[in-house]
Amino acid sequence: MTELSGHCLCKSVRFRVSGPGIRAGHCHCESCRRATSSPVTTFFSVARKDVVFDGDTLRHYASSPGVSRGFCIACGSPMSYETAERPEEIDLFVGALEDASGVEVNRHWFWSERVAWLACDDDLPKHD
Repeated sequence: MTELSGHCLCKSVRFRVSGPGIRAGHCHCESCRRATSSPVTTFFSVARKDVVFDGDTLRHYASSPGVSRGFCIACGSPMSYETAERPEEIDLFVGALEDASGVEVNRHWFWSERVAWLACDDDLPKHD
């Protein structure tokens, strides 16, 4: 995964990624569900040094100890997830990409926290 770009709903915040992806997956944790008002959130992780943000500056919210979630101050679109456990990485939302065809989602995180009414019929590894 190289040369990816994306933006928030109003296009006030844009980003470009140049460099390899580290991982990509669907997160089912309650915190991500509440932060996005969605039953599942899909992230891809890259080295922080490989991401350039343009336009407006992200506003950040400390959603739990050591976790910062970046969002557009104008439209509220969630844009990033950052954790002190992985200071050299940043997680970005696959849904914010202009073209996500280069991202290979290959796992589920926090499978035990998934909502019961959403069927995920795939053979991806499911981690708790």
